[in-house]
Amino acid sequence: MLRAPLVLGALFAMLAVMAGAFGAHGLRSMVSARALEVFQTAVTYQVYHAIGLILIAVLAGFGLHRRLLKLAAGFFLAGILMFSGSLYLLVLTELRWIGPITPIGGVCFMVGWALVLAAGLKCPRAD
Repeated sequence: MLRAPLVLGALFAMLAVMAGAFGAHGLRSMVSARALEVFQTAVTYQVYHAIGLILIAVLAGFGLHRRLLKLAAGFFLAGILMFSGSLYLLVLTELRWIGPITPIGGVCFMVGWALVLAAGLKCPRAD
């Protein structure tokens, strides 16, 4: 098992729950409905990829290609920071220049999943 993706996944899942609660209770009266929707999108993608990090830790224990899984974890981490992080900042600060960072984070998510796919394809068949 890979420890870092497990720990980071649990941390980012916990932070996503906290951010979701903040969005549902603290932001509702402070921002527009559209901004709240953007914030929720950031929370959703963060929790999906936090679970993805935990999955990577588990898959490493099943003998999948560790180097590919470590790279995937790095891309998931970068994706969470750039995709979800930029959306959080956009909603909380209204800094419009941060918007172009969001799609880079999305690409990081896609690369991370492609690396998980590659690790699965490199795994020796058990049947």
